[in-house]
Amino acid sequence: MEQIAAERCVGGSDLTEPRLAPDGSLLVYARSTAGVATLVVHRFDGSGDTHLAVSPALRPGRGMGGGAWTFTADALSVVYVAVDGNLWQQPIAGGPAVSLTDHGPDRSATSPVAAEGGRFIVYVLDLAEVHELDTATGRTRRLDDDSADFCMDPFVDAKGVARWMAWNVPDMPWDNSRTQCSDRAAGTAPPRAVASPSCVQQPRVLPDGSPIAVRDDRGWLNIWIGESPLVEEPFEHAGPSWGPGQRSYGWSPKGDFIAVARNEGGFGRLVVVEIASGQVTEVARGVHGQLSWEGDRLAAIRTGARTPTQVVVYRTDSWERTSVATGTAAAWAPHEMVEPEAIEVPVSDGVLHARLYRSDGSDGRLIVWLHGGPTDQWMVTFMPRISFWLSRGWSVLVPDYRGSTGHGRWYQQALSGRWGELDVADTLAAAQFAHAAGWAARGRTVVFGSSAGGFTALGAVAADPEAFAAAVLLYPVSDLIELAEHSHRFERHYTDSLVGPLPDAVERYRERSPGYHANRLVRTPLLIMHGALDAVVPVRQSQVLAQRVQTAGGDVQLHVVAGEGHGFRQAEHQLDEYRRAEDFLARCVPVAFRS
Repeated sequence: MEQIAAERCVGGSDLTEPRLAPDGSLLVYARSTAGVATLVVHRFDGSGDTHLAVSPALRPGRGMGGGAWTFTADALSVVYVAVDGNLWQQPIAGGPAVSLTDHGPDRSATSPVAAEGGRFIVYVLDLAEVHELDTATGRTRRLDDDSADFCMDPFVDAKGVARWMAWNVPDMPWDNSRTQCSDRAAGTAPPRAVASPSCVQQPRVLPDGSPIAVRDDRGWLNIWIGESPLVEEPFEHAGPSWGPGQRSYGWSPKGDFIAVARNEGGFGRLVVVEIASGQVTEVARGVHGQLSWEGDRLAAIRTGARTPTQVVVYRTDSWERTSVATGTAAAWAPHEMVEPEAIEVPVSDGVLHARLYRSDGSDGRLIVWLHGGPTDQWMVTFMPRISFWLSRGWSVLVPDYRGSTGHGRWYQQALSGRWGELDVADTLAAAQFAHAAGWAARGRTVVFGSSAGGFTALGAVAADPEAFAAAVLLYPVSDLIELAEHSHRFERHYTDSLVGPLPDAVERYRERSPGYHANRLVRTPLLIMHGALDAVVPVRQSQVLAQRVQTAGGDVQLHVVAGEGHGFRQAEHQLDEYRRAEDFLARCVPVAFRS
């Protein structure tokens, strides 16, 4: 494979939140290019796509998330969340948008849904409060009873009952969450809580009035109708609730079939389940999300190792698929994209799941690439950055260290109280397995990690300085105490479950924080890149870490990226990341090296 230029790996568009109009006649989706987001209208009559000139601009979701917009009841307009945090109504036929709320800019609405023929819009404010807007009078009222610290994803059924996902700190939504309801028409208060012993998300109601949601009561995130699983299987039917607007399932117009975006150990597949019989029909491979089923069409986001991210539409009578839009700017040949293979690494109390992308030109060079979160997973989606390194002779191993999602509740909850310990052990086990298997060489193996993955990478380097020839760290966590005290609201209590409550566990925080043990990091060269405006992991963490490692005699490069936050969004900075990492690894692991 010829080397792939970094320029081909950046740019393009982010595609999110496709939604079919209630009559199925048109499709609207969000497209973000160079930081500018718009809504695109796709008509099935062949008349071509048009862009809604939304002003102020749309604030889009990311990836398989959403919550940025909805149709009005008549589908003649959209209600969207603007960059000012307010709700606006934009006619699809054109014309100026109309302001509906006045919460911003310090507060932000999400996840609007139409109710009672469109007169009311129900939405969430600051992921904390559920509100209702009367479009006739402009008045708003709060529907929740303030008993939850977080609220997400409201849904209003045909009887006027609103329901949403809710949870309280110190839990995260995947630890313990519940459905709350409020009968808007009767004005009953407080909302009644529907019991959930573990995790619940995406609570909705089928056309026949049956409640439906994704729950992990029996160990896997499966879809439940009422108090029974639609189909009980060892696959996840949704991802972790890192933000609003996930739509990992959808139902047919008659409510007799459910389309499910299934996660098969990191590999995606779209299936359809008949409710009456429980029969499962496989429709297509690939990671799917943002499902919308109206009439004889099902729209979705689809992606895979060899499938650039697309907006697709299936004809549900034949399951013929049409691509409506593609996010990549560059063309990709099939040989430039590699399908990974599933790997199971034996560990003390079970197996560690991972996926290996093999390079044909590998001479023992391996990148062990750690996802962030840590409650998350890199599913097999289109990732040009992996192709970039494969084309340079590096194989890439992506471990789902315990605490990752996609393998059931037990696997995900295994990291409780053990972050910085179990994930580190799993990372080292993955590298040792690769060396023993012969498809990686000790001294030619490096570790990459971003955010929580950077924390785990630093922990692995500190625990075994001989395991990795170098480490590339993007906006890594290095001080758990500062993270607990200064991270943004959503994650402020995350470390309570991952490490332990403060102040009782303060010594555990210090022991597991790489920034307190710079002397353990001096034998492995480090490249650190961090956004100057990072609100999740403050850049000061990397600045202090780099200074301490240098003082201790270590080899560390720190690059602070101006104008960037938690993740690099601007193409020039993404290109700079590729080039710095490539130059760094060329120095640390020369191609001429022989183990």
